[in-house]
Amino acid sequence: MEKGGYWTKFEAWRVNPNEQIPHGVKYSITLHDKHNKRILGYDNAHAIKPKRRNFAAKKKTWDHKHKMENVEDYEFESAGKLLEDFWNEVENILAMK
Repeated sequence: MEKGGYWTKFEAWRVNPNEQIPHGVKYSITLHDKHNKRILGYDNAHAIKPKRRNFAAKKKTWDHKHKMENVEDYEFESAGKLLEDFWNEVENILAMK
């Protein structure tokens, strides 16, 4: 997809389910601007450090979202929900441009 110089990239691979990727799908879905800078991305390519909370259990999260420079957990439910969440966020971002 390209709109006003913005473009998206989708990559997905079936993998054997494991502790980091229990749903068996490794993915990277991104939105880039006309200068090829990623402004939004959903992926599970690496673990992210959990935010420190007093006395909370440490959970390594692999499913996450990059929004500009911020990284936050993403709760993967299904491939369909992932796409729905991504496109909703893309629409919100492009509406602000």
